[in-house]
Amino acid sequence: MDVQSCVPIDYEIITSLFRTAQDEGRDFLFEYEVYNLLGHSGAETPPKCILIPRGGRPSDDELLALPGERVVLKIVSPTIIHKTEVGGVRIVPKTPDKIRSAIRRMLYEVPENYATMINMNPSHAPEAYKGLAGDALVAAIRRDLKGVLLVQFMPPDSSAFGNELIVGLRYTREFGMVVSAGLGGTDTELYAERFRKGQAIVAASCELTNGDEFFELFRKTISYRKLAGLTRGQRRVVTDEQLVECFTSFIEMGRHYSPLNPDAEFVIREMEINPYAFTDYLMVPLDGMCKFGKPGARENQRPVAKIDNLLHPQKIGVIGVSTTRRNFGRIILDNILAEGFPKENVCVLRDGVQEIDGVRCYPSLEALPEKLDLFVVAVGAAQVPELVDEVVRLDAANSVMLIPGGMGETEESQERAAKVIAAIDQAHGTDHGGPVFLGANCMGVVSHPGKYDTWFIPEQKLPKNRTAVYHRAALVSQSGAFMLHRSSQCPEMNPAYMISLGNQTDLTLGDMVKYFSGSGQVDVIAVYAEGFNDLDGLEFCQAVRLAVLAGKDVIFYKAGRTPEGKNATSGHTASLAGDYMVCESCVRQAGAIVARNFTEFQDLILLAENLATRTIRGNRLAAVSGAGFEAVGMADSIDSDDYQMALAHFGEASVREITKILDAKKLSGLVTVQNPLDINPSADDEAHAVSADILLDDEGVDAVVIGLDPLSPAMHTLLETDVPTFAMDAENGIVPLLTQVVSKHDKPVVGVIDGGRLFDPMRDALIAGGIPVFPVCDRAVAALALYIEGRLHADSIRSGVVL
Repeated sequence: MDVQSCVPIDYEIITSLFRTAQDEGRDFLFEYEVYNLLGHSGAETPPKCILIPRGGRPSDDELLALPGERVVLKIVSPTIIHKTEVGGVRIVPKTPDKIRSAIRRMLYEVPENYATMINMNPSHAPEAYKGLAGDALVAAIRRDLKGVLLVQFMPPDSSAFGNELIVGLRYTREFGMVVSAGLGGTDTELYAERFRKGQAIVAASCELTNGDEFFELFRKTISYRKLAGLTRGQRRVVTDEQLVECFTSFIEMGRHYSPLNPDAEFVIREMEINPYAFTDYLMVPLDGMCKFGKPGARENQRPVAKIDNLLHPQKIGVIGVSTTRRNFGRIILDNILAEGFPKENVCVLRDGVQEIDGVRCYPSLEALPEKLDLFVVAVGAAQVPELVDEVVRLDAANSVMLIPGGMGETEESQERAAKVIAAIDQAHGTDHGGPVFLGANCMGVVSHPGKYDTWFIPEQKLPKNRTAVYHRAALVSQSGAFMLHRSSQCPEMNPAYMISLGNQTDLTLGDMVKYFSGSGQVDVIAVYAEGFNDLDGLEFCQAVRLAVLAGKDVIFYKAGRTPEGKNATSGHTASLAGDYMVCESCVRQAGAIVARNFTEFQDLILLAENLATRTIRGNRLAAVSGAGFEAVGMADSIDSDDYQMALAHFGEASVREITKILDAKKLSGLVTVQNPLDINPSADDEAHAVSADILLDDEGVDAVVIGLDPLSPAMHTLLETDVPTFAMDAENGIVPLLTQVVSKHDKPVVGVIDGGRLFDPMRDALIAGGIPVFPVCDRAVAALALYIEGRLHADSIRSGVVL
């Protein structure tokens, strides 16, 4: 269904509501104003309502003006959000006496009830009431009462669980305007906390979705199943078209009243209808709130094209190189040269010295004979602000790498960081845009295409295999240490670029992904994030979408998912860790594959580096192993909250051909040909390889996970052994046989070698042959399932039919 163009929104009237509230000194709308907003938003017609001002004397006709036999009375106050808890909502018979009596009671009792609530928990008191107590507090609350709202009573079709809907808009610092929907009512927060992920509530970026796409996301929730009558004892209470229309209206308003809209007079900070109830196929808002503000000033645009100078420099300068010891600057210089960067194209800024290790030295930036492509700063943090000013003033470099910490990670260093950020932003406002800055508090860059390495780790600690072929991948990490440890622990993960962003003083995660989205050097972009700068979460997601549309795989991990984790990240790289649920939802929606932990992030990179060019047709898995426990473990691992795979149904031809090879190996009496396929510990290399070959030919199979039984006496799994029977490089060994099989097909194949370090050479040989290998079967299936689901989602984005 497509109702995008059928939702007429009267922005002029809605904007006038914001203007009126602003003129009265408010940054919020009262509930009756929210209903007025909804009435002009193209969504469902809100209930009729009348405001009875405090001190007003309404006539009987006014009190009886609403339809129905009962009316709802609601207290109207700028400070009372949860009206029900303080007696601020009542349903009474529609008679003048009953209504007057209830209004008088509410105007006196609600302030007393609210004061009692504040006294029990003073930390929750609004700013205007802090420090007040007793009669003074009650009087302040009563003074703020605007009156009582009479609302048309529209009884819901059902009061059963799940028959209320919350829909909201929220401006988030990182992702801009976000729309959300799910189980509504007073227990919304509890539902979101207790239900499985994505079951109680869903969220999406307004800039990356529309009403139809968001509806498809909402369709997976318990809320939709309840409202659509898909659960036992329930009946449908709303049409799909109504929900799409509602979501479209919210998303369009989110886009209009957004900091990204240069014509927006106001920005919606938060708008929520909780709940919508349902009466005879009408969506009835029972409560609503809206906060708004003015858009802020926008920063100057970064000259991100200069990232190419950063990653592929022709001229590099380094400051902070010691002549007497191997400090960070000296190690950086050594590593640059060790990668093969021409010595004559490197210089060092150091007064009083002619050269260091054959590299020319200059006393100052002013003395440089030409502009640098990359200037590496490895001096103390206290020297950085003055140095940045000088680089900008002289336009001495196209890109600058700020290695030192002490640039915003602590309260003491935030003033220093702010000065640097202001100077950089001012430079970006000039005609030439100034240089781009990487860091601060970063380890720098390893750029194999650029032939340089600025990591300050001695080679003795991190040996380099400079003959290894690097993958068409980029690893972008806010934490240099995270990237360093992954590189040490998993050397087979050898991307073309490894970039440490640090504090994102200038260049951001979004900038780097946007650059690589158009790079011809990479097919895979992996990102470790701790936090986003203002609105960079949205720019990051837009860059992810560009990368996905360009046919690239994007792997993502976000640290700081818990309150404790947020505190830890903010003390590490001066990041601001936001709402993880919103982050995960927006990044998935953009098309990235989201890892749930460090190991999974590493596994997904390994898969993407080896499988990016493979064809993903579906999620039907063939599982093969000679170990019974492994076959069972694969079957047990195909389903979780985050992914779902299906065990493929083997075609008749596959069953027939597998039976033939088992007969030839005298194993048919021991093996039942089914999925998962337990081919018995006696199965040799050929039986494994031929079975994989047959299943890869099966049109009903989309991927194969194969256990390679390293301890089996029938398998060739060892290197340099005196017993040729076990030599993995034998002509009939599993390594050459399986590598040959995989080269014939375009479907993904993943190996499992569940054994000790003795079998590391076998793992390395298979990985070198383009076959990802895992140490345990459940990890292999989980990673492959996530990868396949992500690839299928990316394919749906490219085709314009988002799953």
